[in-house]
Amino acid sequence: MSDIDAPVKLAQREVVGKGLNHLRRDGTIPAVIHNHGQASIHVMAPETELVRIYREAGKHHPLNLEVGSDKYLALIKDAHFDPVKRRLQHVVFQAIRQDEKVEAEVPIRLDGDAPAERVGLIILHQLDAVEIEALPKNLPDELVISAESLVELHDKITVADLQVPDGVTILTDPEHPIATVAETRAQVAEEAEAEAEAAEGEEGAEEGEAEENGGEESAETG
Repeated sequence: MSDIDAPVKLAQREVVGKGLNHLRRDGTIPAVIHNHGQASIHVMAPETELVRIYREAGKHHPLNLEVGSDKYLALIKDAHFDPVKRRLQHVVFQAIRQDEKVEAEVPIRLDGDAPAERVGLIILHQLDAVEIEALPKNLPDELVISAESLVELHDKITVADLQVPDGVTILTDPEHPIATVAETRAQVAEEAEAEAEAAEGEEGAEEGEAEENGGEESAETG
């Protein structure tokens, strides 16, 4: 059993409203468990513990929560961080059942080196996770896809290219790009400069041709 599968002990919380800031200053993070339409359960735990759990479980790994003698199987549905200090402020757990499908957010990992990068192109990562539906026991910790198909400019990998285990359904739009081959800013600037130079050359040639034609007309009229 890994640490993330060990019971997560949470304490019941009476403090609400303005008193929550005092809790946070003392290193305790408020949380709530939504429990199948019943009254929400207000809980709390040390900041270090909840940060560790969130980093390891994300929004896809089922957790065994213990609140006193009560036990819950749950997913993290939301984790709110302070936008300036980037410190955890609040966690929302959703209680789940082993025999019922749940929706979860599973990270995507691009595996290996993309051939396009070896020739100086770059890979734009456009999607880090997808929404899936599955029984808790079938929830994957990540979905892995090879980067080998990213060879030339504009090559892309979409959600439709993902291979998922049996019992897992992807809810994210299948056409949504995950990664796309693009040029670097320097390459784009070089191409723009080359196009500008080519355009100036064409413009100069047209002007020269116009002058020659004008000279010929003057000679004929003279």
